[in-house]
Amino acid sequence: MSHPGALRVAIAGFGLAGEIFHAPLVAATEGLALVAVTTSDERRAARARAAYHGVAVKPDAEHLLREIPDLDVLVVATPNRLHVPIAQAALARGIAVVMDKPLAADAGPAAELVDAFAASRVPFTVFQNRRWDGDFLTVQRVVTSGALGDVTRFESRYERFRPQVNAEAWRESADVAEGGGLLLDLGTHLIDQALTLFGAPLRVYAEIDRRRPGANVDDDVFVALEHNGGARSHLWMSAIAPVGGRSLRAGGTRAGIETPGLDPQEDQLAAGLRPGDANWGEGEPARFADEDGGERWMPIEPGAYERFYAGVRDALREGGPMPVDPRDSVAGLRVIEAARRSAATAAVIDFSDEEAGT
Repeated sequence: MSHPGALRVAIAGFGLAGEIFHAPLVAATEGLALVAVTTSDERRAARARAAYHGVAVKPDAEHLLREIPDLDVLVVATPNRLHVPIAQAALARGIAVVMDKPLAADAGPAAELVDAFAASRVPFTVFQNRRWDGDFLTVQRVVTSGALGDVTRFESRYERFRPQVNAEAWRESADVAEGGGLLLDLGTHLIDQALTLFGAPLRVYAEIDRRRPGANVDDDVFVALEHNGGARSHLWMSAIAPVGGRSLRAGGTRAGIETPGLDPQEDQLAAGLRPGDANWGEGEPARFADEDGGERWMPIEPGAYERFYAGVRDALREGGPMPVDPRDSVAGLRVIEAARRSAATAAVIDFSDEEAGT
């Protein structure tokens, strides 16, 4: 497929994901042109027109696909229950798709969708953007270098204190079948990071709860993964953690590393900063402890969400792989389903080849 000019990109959905993440990153990527978004909210529509000169605003994906010609890429940033049907509609028109995470609410439809794109040779990827968080990039580099020795444990926390359910947030009001809940939200990120580091697990254990009064979906989750080779991942995500926060920790037979604090890119995008601006993606330094008991502070690699859409552009222009293999996201959904079975039965789930979809 030849794309001599800028690739024409449209975004279905202009809520948190579409407005704060996708639109700014698309607009900041050389070679991509944001031509349309969808929203039925007049305030969001006005913000889109003010921020992106000449952008067309349509009420939904059906109108967008029918009325906006010659699209090269459709970004699907709608509520999760709409992900698969919108992607199928784009596939029928031969339009490449960037899907916001999670790919789908369930692994079965997700796998079928990935297979359909592969069979049609239409490019498809999933926005697993936290692979480009600065803390994760740093831990990944240190783990891969062998500096920790044999990694024994990886711990990841993404905990907040929001004791009241936000009834206006679809992720908190939609039921699990529609893609709501913390496990499909933050859990999709944390599990993807663990699988990126250590591969599919051998066993899965989880505790999944609804803690807040009136909670319709899970808001307090722990997932434990045992990986081939002996590494164990312990993942916490919560909306009811008064002293929680964001941290990564990896320890091995020779050394360990801890990264405190949340990657700043989301807050920077919300504040109007863009890739290339001063201090873009710069997080708090990491603590590195070696086998001799010494400790030192290590600079965090800058976060780099911009690499994702640069990768999309390059894949479409040059015919190479998209930045995230969507089969990785299917694998993450299969782990989530195993976690739900574990929590329902208070049992450790053997994650066989059949459950992993291989």
